[in-house]
Amino acid sequence: MVKQDIVTLIEKKRAELYKVATKNGLTSSIAIRYSQELDHLINEYNRAYITKISSSFVAQ
Repeated sequence: MVKQDIVTLIEKKRAELYKVATKNGLTSSIAIRYSQELDHLINEYNRAYITKISSSFVAQ
């Protein structure tokens, strides 16, 4: 997946989570599910892009 694609998905999911949490509350089952989906996307981004950056600093 291209970096910009995952960033766009993260932004979209974050907006969806905000709407759902505002309407149903942060502890509603749907807000928790959206939050978990957002966490998954952020973790995927970090594995793909942040880890590579950190490794390059160690190699220097």
